[in-house]
Amino acid sequence: MRKKKKLGLTTTIFIALLLGVITGIALHSFLPTGYIRDTVIINGVLDLIGSGFIRGMQMLVVPLVFCSLVCGSMAIGDTKKLGKVGIYTILFYLVTTAIAITVSLLIANFLHPGRNLDMSSIAITEVKVSETTGVKDTILSIIPTNPFRALADGTMLAIIFFALFVGVLLAGMGKKSETLANIFSQGNDLMMNMTMAIMKAAPIGVFCLIAKTFGSLGYEAIAPMLKYIIVVFIALIIQCFGVYQVFLFVFTRLNPLRFIQKFFPVMAFAFSTATSNATIPLSIETLEEKLGVSRQISSFTIPLGATINMDGTAIMQGVAVVFVAEAFGILLEPIDYLTVILTATLASIGTAGVPGVGLITLSMVFHSVGLPVEGIGLIMGIDRIVDMARTAVNITGDAVCTTIVANKNGRLDRTIFGQNK
Repeated sequence: MRKKKKLGLTTTIFIALLLGVITGIALHSFLPTGYIRDTVIINGVLDLIGSGFIRGMQMLVVPLVFCSLVCGSMAIGDTKKLGKVGIYTILFYLVTTAIAITVSLLIANFLHPGRNLDMSSIAITEVKVSETTGVKDTILSIIPTNPFRALADGTMLAIIFFALFVGVLLAGMGKKSETLANIFSQGNDLMMNMTMAIMKAAPIGVFCLIAKTFGSLGYEAIAPMLKYIIVVFIALIIQCFGVYQVFLFVFTRLNPLRFIQKFFPVMAFAFSTATSNATIPLSIETLEEKLGVSRQISSFTIPLGATINMDGTAIMQGVAVVFVAEAFGILLEPIDYLTVILTATLASIGTAGVPGVGLITLSMVFHSVGLPVEGIGLIMGIDRIVDMARTAVNITGDAVCTTIVANKNGRLDRTIFGQNK
């Protein structure tokens, strides 16, 4: 008698995502608005479990990124090689982000998402905008004055800088640092195990998050913004399945369709959680076991990408600029579009990989071209749906970059990539 094949975690997560959509739409369509539906079910039980799962993942982000980058830079060992890997990775991330924002601006100007928008039919939410930071201060903030405070506050660029500094020096010390190197290595293993333990609850968390989103919005709430969503999705699809796959094929000669097939479960998980950081361990595991990418490379490039590679966010910002400009009747000049490209590319660096953070950096982009920040309120209600899609694009870009860098450094096992698993 044949044993039944047990469903894998990624399959279970995907099933939970679909069930969450169905449940959310059912809640919105068949239960009347009131205390039971809105307070007890949607903003009570579903929000409690879903947010609890996200907080559990966020709890591990800082120690996971820190230990992973220390171990990644130690594993690469050679400072010159580490420098080359770092330069290739950062260049890839910056170039693809600039391409992403350019693509979104071109598509938005072609499809005009904000044209003929009836502003009176949409309630503008009051938006609190944090003060923008200058370029000089942004660069200086990379070097932490107190690394322990950076770890406590979750200041990702400062954490990355300190982790790489520690890892490079530990690698250079050789046997002298063996005990401390083992501590970081074991700490990294512990973080991975803790993440996998929390991931066992992922199907429940994903179900609740998706059910809450669709239970709150339904169909009617997103109808006025449907064109905006469609334009963003078109740009995201072009970036994910066009730009990235061209880069992958040109630099590695690997089959893009096989890559998408194998990495799709991670994309689905990123879509459901809307947080790049939560996908770090799953991305590293999938890249190693299904795509043949060495963990030495992925443990360096994936956490780095979760912080500085925000192509999906850049796409949203490009479409939002055109959308709000058209909605408010503001004419943008060519120099304004160039400013948006530069500002959005810089704003993506250091953006935390957590849900909704794109709306914060969007204020910086609006400010750079003189758009009213109140316009952000137009898209706040539907940002969750767009956020999920752009997160999936972000982590796909991280994975493509990692695969290219691994191939260039002879750390890609093509046999594993070609296997059907």
